[in-house]
Amino acid sequence: MTAVAQETGQAIRPFTADVPEEALADMRRRIAAARWPTRELVTDREQGVQLATMQELCRYWTTDYDWRRCEGKLNALPQFVTEIDGVDIHFVHVPSPHAEALPLIMTHGWPGSVVELLETVGPLTDPAAHGGRAEDAFHLVLPSLPGYGFSAEPTELGWTSGRVGQAWAELMRRLGYSRYVAQGGDVGAGVTDAMGRQAPEGLLGIHLNLLVTALAGPLPGDTEEERAALEAISTFQASGFAYFLEQATRPQTIGYALLDSPVALAAWLLDHDTDSYYKIARAFVDGQPAGNLTRDHVLDNITLYWLTGTGASAARSYWEDFGVAARAAAAGQARPEVSVPVGFTTFPGEIWRTPRSWAEHSYATLAYFNEVDRGGHFAAWEEPELFATELQAAFRPLRAPQVPEPRR
Repeated sequence: MTAVAQETGQAIRPFTADVPEEALADMRRRIAAARWPTRELVTDREQGVQLATMQELCRYWTTDYDWRRCEGKLNALPQFVTEIDGVDIHFVHVPSPHAEALPLIMTHGWPGSVVELLETVGPLTDPAAHGGRAEDAFHLVLPSLPGYGFSAEPTELGWTSGRVGQAWAELMRRLGYSRYVAQGGDVGAGVTDAMGRQAPEGLLGIHLNLLVTALAGPLPGDTEEERAALEAISTFQASGFAYFLEQATRPQTIGYALLDSPVALAAWLLDHDTDSYYKIARAFVDGQPAGNLTRDHVLDNITLYWLTGTGASAARSYWEDFGVAARAAAAGQARPEVSVPVGFTTFPGEIWRTPRSWAEHSYATLAYFNEVDRGGHFAAWEEPELFATELQAAFRPLRAPQVPEPRR
Protein backbone atom coordinates (compact mmCIF):
# COMPACT_ATOMS: atom_id res chain seq x y z
CA MET A 1 0.00 0.00 0.00
CA THR A 2 1.07 3.60 -0.52
CA ALA A 3 2.14 5.81 2.37
CA VAL A 4 -1.04 7.86 1.84
CA ALA A 5 -3.22 4.78 2.25
CA GLN A 6 -1.43 3.81 5.44
CA GLU A 7 -1.66 7.30 6.90
CA THR A 8 -5.40 7.54 6.18
CA GLY A 9 -6.13 4.16 7.77
CA GLN A 10 -6.91 2.47 4.49
CA ALA A 11 -4.03 -0.01 4.56
CA ILE A 12 -4.80 -3.60 3.60
CA ARG A 13 -2.76 -5.88 5.87
CA PRO A 14 -2.07 -9.58 5.35
CA PHE A 15 -3.77 -11.90 7.84
CA THR A 16 -2.92 -15.40 9.04
CA ALA A 17 -5.08 -17.49 11.36
CA ASP A 18 -2.97 -18.83 14.23
CA VAL A 19 -4.92 -20.13 17.22
CA PRO A 20 -2.87 -20.96 20.34
CA GLU A 21 -2.90 -24.63 21.30
CA GLU A 22 -4.03 -23.64 24.82
CA ALA A 23 -7.29 -22.29 23.35
CA LEU A 24 -8.01 -25.65 21.72
CA ALA A 25 -7.16 -27.54 24.91
CA ASP A 26 -9.45 -25.25 26.93
CA MET A 27 -12.28 -25.83 24.45
CA ARG A 28 -11.95 -29.60 24.77
CA ARG A 29 -11.90 -29.39 28.58
CA ARG A 30 -15.10 -27.36 28.58
CA ILE A 31 -16.81 -29.83 26.26
CA ALA A 32 -15.74 -32.78 28.43
CA ALA A 33 -17.13 -31.03 31.53
CA ALA A 34 -20.54 -30.38 29.99
CA ARG A 35 -23.65 -30.92 32.11
CA TRP A 36 -26.25 -32.61 29.94
CA PRO A 37 -30.03 -32.17 30.12
CA THR A 38 -32.20 -35.27 30.17
CA ARG A 39 -33.45 -36.55 26.83
CA GLU A 40 -36.19 -34.55 25.17
CA LEU A 41 -39.72 -35.90 25.63
CA VAL A 42 -40.58 -35.92 21.92
CA THR A 43 -39.19 -37.84 18.97
CA ASP A 44 -38.33 -34.85 16.78
CA ARG A 45 -36.79 -31.38 17.16
CA GLU A 46 -39.98 -29.83 18.53
CA GLN A 47 -38.32 -29.22 21.91
CA GLY A 48 -34.99 -28.19 20.39
CA VAL A 49 -31.69 -29.79 19.49
CA GLN A 50 -31.85 -33.48 20.35
CA LEU A 51 -29.61 -34.98 23.01
CA ALA A 52 -28.31 -37.80 20.79
CA THR A 53 -27.23 -35.28 18.14
CA MET A 54 -25.39 -33.10 20.64
CA GLN A 55 -23.65 -35.96 22.41
CA GLU A 56 -22.40 -37.46 19.16
CA LEU A 57 -21.31 -34.03 17.91
CA CYS A 58 -19.33 -33.43 21.11
CA ARG A 59 -17.81 -36.90 21.05
CA TYR A 60 -16.54 -36.29 17.53
CA TRP A 61 -15.47 -32.75 18.41
CA THR A 62 -13.18 -33.89 21.21
CA THR A 63 -11.83 -37.12 19.69
CA ASP A 64 -11.69 -36.85 15.88
CA TYR A 65 -12.02 -33.22 14.87
CA ASP A 66 -8.90 -31.27 13.82
CA TRP A 67 -9.14 -27.47 13.80
CA ARG A 68 -5.66 -27.20 12.26
CA ARG A 69 -7.07 -28.67 9.04
CA CYS A 70 -9.54 -25.79 8.77
CA GLU A 71 -6.90 -23.28 9.81
CA GLY A 72 -4.64 -24.61 7.05
CA LYS A 73 -7.43 -24.31 4.48
CA LEU A 74 -7.99 -20.68 5.45
CA ASN A 75 -4.28 -19.88 5.43
CA ALA A 76 -3.88 -21.44 1.99
CA LEU A 77 -6.04 -18.59 0.70
CA PRO A 78 -5.04 -14.90 0.58
CA GLN A 79 -6.50 -13.31 3.73
CA PHE A 80 -6.40 -9.67 4.73
CA VAL A 81 -7.66 -7.13 7.24
CA THR A 82 -8.49 -3.49 6.62
CA GLU A 83 -10.07 -0.88 8.87
CA ILE A 84 -13.35 0.54 7.57
CA ASP A 85 -15.39 3.02 9.59
CA GLY A 86 -13.44 2.16 12.75
CA VAL A 87 -13.79 -1.65 12.47
CA ASP A 88 -11.12 -4.08 11.29
CA ILE A 89 -12.71 -6.16 8.53
CA HIS A 90 -11.28 -9.59 7.74
CA PHE A 91 -11.68 -10.88 4.20
CA VAL A 92 -10.52 -13.59 1.85
CA HIS A 93 -9.53 -12.25 -1.58
CA VAL A 94 -8.88 -14.78 -4.34
CA PRO A 95 -8.18 -13.23 -7.76
CA SER A 96 -9.06 -15.50 -10.64
CA PRO A 97 -6.29 -16.79 -12.91
CA HIS A 98 -8.41 -15.32 -15.72
CA ALA A 99 -7.62 -11.60 -15.98
CA GLU A 100 -11.03 -10.65 -17.39
CA ALA A 101 -12.95 -12.26 -14.54
CA LEU A 102 -15.84 -10.34 -12.98
CA PRO A 103 -15.24 -9.14 -9.39
CA LEU A 104 -17.75 -10.60 -6.90
CA ILE A 105 -18.22 -9.80 -3.22
CA MET A 106 -20.14 -12.54 -1.42
CA THR A 107 -21.54 -12.24 2.12
CA HIS A 108 -22.21 -15.08 4.54
CA GLY A 109 -25.01 -15.15 7.12
CA TRP A 110 -25.83 -16.38 10.62
CA PRO A 111 -25.18 -18.99 11.95
CA GLY A 112 -22.52 -19.15 9.29
CA SER A 113 -19.20 -17.51 8.49
CA VAL A 114 -16.71 -17.37 5.63
CA VAL A 115 -16.26 -21.10 6.30
CA GLU A 116 -19.61 -21.81 4.62
CA LEU A 117 -18.35 -20.20 1.40
CA LEU A 118 -14.88 -21.76 1.10
CA GLU A 119 -15.90 -24.67 -1.11
CA THR A 120 -17.17 -22.23 -3.75
CA VAL A 121 -13.75 -20.60 -4.20
CA GLY A 122 -12.51 -23.07 -6.81
CA PRO A 123 -15.67 -23.25 -8.96
CA LEU A 124 -16.09 -19.46 -8.90
CA THR A 125 -12.50 -18.33 -9.49
CA ASP A 126 -11.40 -21.11 -11.85
CA PRO A 127 -14.53 -22.67 -13.40
CA ALA A 128 -12.52 -24.24 -16.22
CA ALA A 129 -10.87 -26.52 -13.65
CA HIS A 130 -14.32 -27.60 -12.45
CA GLY A 131 -15.95 -28.46 -15.75
CA GLY A 132 -17.08 -24.90 -16.53
CA ARG A 133 -16.04 -22.06 -18.82
CA ALA A 134 -13.15 -19.68 -18.19
CA GLU A 135 -15.28 -16.72 -19.29
CA ASP A 136 -17.57 -17.33 -16.26
CA ALA A 137 -14.78 -16.73 -13.73
CA PHE A 138 -14.93 -14.30 -10.80
CA HIS A 139 -12.36 -12.42 -8.77
CA LEU A 140 -13.73 -13.39 -5.36
CA VAL A 141 -13.95 -11.30 -2.18
CA LEU A 142 -15.34 -13.01 0.96
CA PRO A 143 -15.55 -10.62 3.93
CA SER A 144 -16.40 -11.62 7.49
CA LEU A 145 -19.32 -9.56 8.79
CA PRO A 146 -18.44 -7.11 11.60
CA GLY A 147 -18.52 -9.04 14.87
CA TYR A 148 -18.22 -12.39 13.09
CA GLY A 149 -15.17 -14.62 12.76
CA PHE A 150 -11.88 -12.75 12.43
CA SER A 151 -13.49 -9.35 11.87
CA ALA A 152 -13.45 -7.04 14.87
CA GLU A 153 -16.72 -6.34 16.66
CA PRO A 154 -18.22 -2.85 16.47
CA THR A 155 -17.83 -0.76 19.63
CA GLU A 156 -20.71 1.56 18.80
CA LEU A 157 -24.31 1.23 17.67
CA GLY A 158 -25.43 1.54 14.09
CA TRP A 159 -23.85 -1.38 12.26
CA THR A 160 -26.99 -2.33 10.35
CA SER A 161 -27.00 -4.28 7.10
CA GLY A 162 -27.11 -0.94 5.30
CA ARG A 163 -23.95 0.26 7.00
CA VAL A 164 -22.23 -3.04 6.22
CA GLY A 165 -23.26 -2.61 2.57
CA GLN A 166 -21.58 0.79 2.51
CA ALA A 167 -18.45 -0.75 4.04
CA TRP A 168 -18.42 -3.44 1.34
CA ALA A 169 -18.58 -0.78 -1.37
CA GLU A 170 -15.58 0.90 0.24
CA LEU A 171 -13.76 -2.44 0.42
CA MET A 172 -14.26 -3.05 -3.30
CA ARG A 173 -13.04 0.49 -4.03
CA ARG A 174 -9.87 -0.12 -2.02
CA LEU A 175 -9.23 -3.33 -3.93
CA GLY A 176 -9.35 -1.38 -7.18
CA TYR A 177 -12.59 -2.85 -8.50
CA SER A 178 -14.54 -0.21 -10.40
CA ARG A 179 -17.19 -2.70 -11.63
CA TYR A 180 -18.44 -5.63 -9.57
CA VAL A 181 -21.42 -7.73 -8.50
CA ALA A 182 -22.62 -8.83 -5.05
CA GLN A 183 -24.26 -11.95 -3.62
CA GLY A 184 -25.69 -12.94 -0.25
CA GLY A 185 -27.89 -15.34 1.67
CA ASP A 186 -29.44 -15.02 5.16
CA VAL A 187 -27.89 -11.95 6.87
CA GLY A 188 -25.76 -11.64 3.75
CA ALA A 189 -28.95 -11.34 1.70
CA GLY A 190 -29.91 -8.36 3.86
CA VAL A 191 -26.54 -6.74 3.21
CA THR A 192 -26.73 -7.44 -0.52
CA ASP A 193 -30.33 -6.21 -0.75
CA ALA A 194 -29.19 -2.98 0.97
CA MET A 195 -26.36 -2.60 -1.53
CA GLY A 196 -28.86 -2.96 -4.36
CA ARG A 197 -30.92 -0.11 -2.88
CA GLN A 198 -27.86 2.05 -2.22
CA ALA A 199 -26.59 1.40 -5.76
CA PRO A 200 -22.97 2.39 -5.05
CA GLU A 201 -20.90 3.39 -8.03
CA GLY A 202 -19.63 0.31 -9.83
CA LEU A 203 -22.25 -2.18 -8.57
CA LEU A 204 -23.58 -3.92 -11.68
CA GLY A 205 -26.09 -6.30 -10.09
CA ILE A 206 -26.93 -8.55 -7.15
CA HIS A 207 -27.92 -12.18 -6.55
CA LEU A 208 -29.86 -13.50 -3.55
CA ASN A 209 -30.95 -16.92 -2.32
CA LEU A 210 -33.21 -15.74 0.53
CA LEU A 211 -36.06 -13.28 0.07
CA VAL A 212 -35.39 -10.95 2.99
CA THR A 213 -38.42 -8.81 2.13
CA ALA A 214 -40.74 -11.74 2.94
CA LEU A 215 -40.79 -11.05 6.69
CA ALA A 216 -41.83 -7.45 6.06
CA GLY A 217 -44.83 -8.47 3.93
CA PRO A 218 -47.47 -8.31 2.69
CA LEU A 219 -46.94 -10.73 -0.18
CA PRO A 220 -49.46 -12.31 -2.58
CA GLY A 221 -51.16 -15.52 -1.50
CA ASP A 222 -53.32 -16.27 -4.51
CA THR A 223 -51.68 -19.38 -5.97
CA GLU A 224 -51.02 -22.74 -4.37
CA GLU A 225 -47.28 -22.04 -4.48
CA GLU A 226 -47.72 -18.67 -2.77
CA ARG A 227 -49.97 -20.15 -0.07
CA ALA A 228 -47.38 -22.86 0.62
CA ALA A 229 -44.69 -20.20 1.01
CA LEU A 230 -46.90 -18.17 3.38
CA GLU A 231 -47.54 -21.32 5.41
CA ALA A 232 -43.78 -21.97 5.62
CA ILE A 233 -43.22 -18.45 6.98
CA SER A 234 -46.07 -18.90 9.46
CA THR A 235 -44.60 -22.20 10.66
CA PHE A 236 -41.16 -20.65 11.02
CA GLN A 237 -42.54 -17.75 13.06
CA ALA A 238 -44.61 -20.07 15.26
CA SER A 239 -42.06 -22.78 16.03
CA GLY A 240 -38.62 -21.86 14.67
CA PHE A 241 -38.32 -18.22 15.60
CA ALA A 242 -36.73 -18.54 19.05
CA TYR A 243 -33.16 -17.73 18.04
CA PHE A 244 -34.36 -14.82 15.89
CA LEU A 245 -36.44 -13.27 18.66
CA GLU A 246 -33.75 -13.70 21.33
CA GLN A 247 -31.00 -12.18 19.18
CA ALA A 248 -33.24 -9.33 18.01
CA THR A 249 -34.22 -8.41 21.57
CA ARG A 250 -31.68 -9.80 24.07
CA PRO A 251 -28.39 -10.68 22.31
CA GLN A 252 -26.37 -9.86 25.41
CA THR A 253 -28.30 -12.37 27.52
CA ILE A 254 -27.74 -15.33 25.21
CA GLY A 255 -24.18 -14.12 24.69
CA TYR A 256 -23.15 -15.19 28.20
CA ALA A 257 -23.93 -18.82 27.37
CA LEU A 258 -22.39 -18.63 23.90
CA LEU A 259 -19.05 -17.38 25.21
CA ASP A 260 -18.93 -19.61 28.29
CA SER A 261 -19.89 -23.02 26.91
CA PRO A 262 -18.88 -24.51 23.55
CA VAL A 263 -21.72 -27.03 23.95
CA ALA A 264 -24.29 -24.26 24.37
CA LEU A 265 -22.78 -22.45 21.39
CA ALA A 266 -22.99 -25.55 19.20
CA ALA A 267 -26.61 -26.23 20.16
CA TRP A 268 -27.56 -22.59 19.52
CA LEU A 269 -25.95 -22.58 16.07
CA LEU A 270 -27.59 -25.89 15.11
CA ASP A 271 -31.09 -24.80 16.15
CA HIS A 272 -31.75 -22.67 13.08
CA ASP A 273 -34.11 -24.25 10.56
CA THR A 274 -35.68 -27.68 10.23
CA ASP A 275 -34.10 -28.72 6.93
CA SER A 276 -30.50 -27.88 7.83
CA TYR A 277 -30.90 -29.21 11.38
CA TYR A 278 -31.94 -32.68 10.24
CA LYS A 279 -29.23 -32.74 7.56
CA ILE A 280 -26.58 -31.89 10.17
CA ALA A 281 -28.06 -34.34 12.69
CA ARG A 282 -27.87 -37.15 10.11
CA ALA A 283 -24.25 -36.28 9.38
CA PHE A 284 -23.33 -36.82 13.05
CA VAL A 285 -25.73 -39.54 14.19
CA ASP A 286 -25.93 -41.62 11.00
CA GLY A 287 -22.73 -40.55 9.24
CA GLN A 288 -24.75 -39.49 6.18
CA PRO A 289 -23.94 -35.87 5.23
CA ALA A 290 -26.12 -33.93 2.82
CA GLY A 291 -23.83 -32.67 0.10
CA ASN A 292 -20.99 -30.77 1.70
CA LEU A 293 -22.55 -30.50 5.17
CA THR A 294 -20.07 -32.95 6.66
CA ARG A 295 -19.21 -33.29 10.35
CA ASP A 296 -15.85 -31.61 9.84
CA HIS A 297 -17.27 -28.69 7.88
CA VAL A 298 -20.02 -28.08 10.43
CA LEU A 299 -17.51 -28.12 13.27
CA ASP A 300 -15.18 -25.80 11.34
CA ASN A 301 -17.88 -23.16 11.54
CA ILE A 302 -18.81 -23.78 15.19
CA THR A 303 -15.18 -23.84 16.26
CA LEU A 304 -14.50 -20.56 14.47
CA TYR A 305 -17.28 -18.91 16.49
CA TRP A 306 -15.85 -20.37 19.70
CA LEU A 307 -12.21 -19.51 19.13
CA THR A 308 -12.98 -15.94 18.06
CA GLY A 309 -15.46 -15.40 20.90
CA THR A 310 -18.04 -13.90 18.56
CA GLY A 311 -21.25 -15.52 19.77
CA ALA A 312 -22.58 -12.33 21.38
CA SER A 313 -21.27 -9.84 18.83
CA ALA A 314 -22.72 -11.85 15.93
CA ALA A 315 -26.08 -12.07 17.72
CA ARG A 316 -26.13 -8.28 18.03
CA SER A 317 -26.41 -7.97 14.25
CA TYR A 318 -30.03 -9.13 14.65
CA TRP A 319 -30.65 -6.46 17.30
CA GLU A 320 -29.28 -3.84 14.92
CA ASP A 321 -31.54 -4.89 12.03
CA PHE A 322 -34.65 -6.19 13.78
CA GLY A 323 -34.66 -4.84 17.36
CA VAL A 324 -37.02 -2.21 18.77
CA ALA A 325 -34.73 0.68 17.82
CA ALA A 326 -34.38 -0.64 14.27
CA ARG A 327 -38.13 -1.04 13.84
CA ALA A 328 -38.78 2.43 15.20
CA ALA A 329 -36.22 3.98 12.87
CA ALA A 330 -37.71 2.20 9.87
CA ALA A 331 -41.35 2.98 10.70
CA GLY A 332 -42.95 5.08 8.00
CA GLN A 333 -39.77 5.28 5.96
CA ALA A 334 -40.02 4.05 2.41
CA ARG A 335 -36.85 2.34 1.26
CA PRO A 336 -35.50 3.14 -2.20
CA GLU A 337 -36.17 0.53 -4.84
CA VAL A 338 -33.37 -1.70 -6.10
CA SER A 339 -32.20 -0.13 -9.34
CA VAL A 340 -29.64 -2.73 -10.47
CA PRO A 341 -30.46 -6.10 -12.06
CA VAL A 342 -31.40 -8.79 -9.53
CA GLY A 343 -30.81 -12.53 -9.78
CA PHE A 344 -32.58 -14.98 -7.48
CA THR A 345 -32.24 -18.72 -6.95
CA THR A 346 -34.75 -20.73 -4.92
CA PHE A 347 -33.31 -23.76 -3.15
CA PRO A 348 -35.90 -26.37 -2.08
CA GLY A 349 -34.76 -26.72 1.54
CA GLU A 350 -34.80 -22.97 2.30
CA ILE A 351 -36.90 -21.76 5.27
CA TRP A 352 -39.49 -20.58 2.77
CA ARG A 353 -39.38 -21.52 -0.88
CA THR A 354 -39.74 -18.24 -2.75
CA PRO A 355 -42.14 -18.28 -5.71
CA ARG A 356 -41.12 -16.32 -8.78
CA SER A 357 -44.14 -14.05 -8.27
CA TRP A 358 -42.75 -12.99 -4.87
CA ALA A 359 -39.34 -12.20 -6.33
CA GLU A 360 -41.00 -10.13 -9.06
CA HIS A 361 -43.18 -8.38 -6.47
CA SER A 362 -40.10 -7.48 -4.41
CA TYR A 363 -37.72 -6.56 -7.23
CA ALA A 364 -38.93 -4.70 -10.29
CA THR A 365 -35.48 -5.27 -11.82
CA LEU A 366 -35.56 -9.07 -11.50
CA ALA A 367 -33.48 -10.30 -14.43
CA TYR A 368 -32.82 -13.93 -13.48
CA PHE A 369 -34.86 -16.47 -11.52
CA ASN A 370 -34.39 -20.20 -11.16
CA GLU A 371 -35.59 -23.02 -8.95
CA VAL A 372 -33.09 -25.81 -8.41
CA ASP A 373 -33.69 -29.35 -7.22
CA ARG A 374 -31.40 -29.62 -4.19
CA GLY A 375 -29.83 -27.53 -1.45
CA GLY A 376 -31.19 -25.61 1.51
CA HIS A 377 -30.52 -22.60 3.69
CA PHE A 378 -26.74 -23.12 3.52
CA ALA A 379 -26.84 -23.42 -0.25
CA ALA A 380 -23.24 -22.44 -1.01
CA TRP A 381 -22.00 -24.75 1.74
CA GLU A 382 -24.19 -27.72 0.90
CA GLU A 383 -24.03 -27.56 -2.91
CA PRO A 384 -21.03 -25.39 -3.90
CA GLU A 385 -20.83 -26.50 -7.54
CA LEU A 386 -24.54 -25.96 -8.14
CA PHE A 387 -24.40 -22.66 -6.31
CA ALA A 388 -21.50 -21.48 -8.47
CA THR A 389 -23.39 -22.48 -11.62
CA GLU A 390 -26.32 -20.33 -10.53
CA LEU A 391 -24.15 -17.27 -9.97
CA GLN A 392 -22.47 -17.75 -13.32
CA ALA A 393 -25.85 -17.90 -15.06
CA ALA A 394 -27.29 -14.94 -13.15
CA PHE A 395 -24.35 -12.61 -13.77
CA ARG A 396 -23.41 -13.73 -17.28
CA PRO A 397 -25.35 -10.88 -19.01
CA LEU A 398 -23.54 -8.28 -16.87
CA ARG A 399 -20.03 -9.19 -17.92
CA ALA A 400 -18.02 -6.68 -19.92
CA PRO A 401 -15.19 -7.40 -22.37
CA GLN A 402 -12.62 -5.85 -20.08
CA VAL A 403 -12.47 -5.78 -16.26
CA PRO A 404 -9.53 -4.14 -14.41
CA GLU A 405 -7.02 -6.48 -12.83
CA PRO A 406 -7.16 -6.59 -9.02
CA ARG A 407 -4.46 -5.09 -6.84
CA ARG A 408 -2.26 -7.85 -5.51
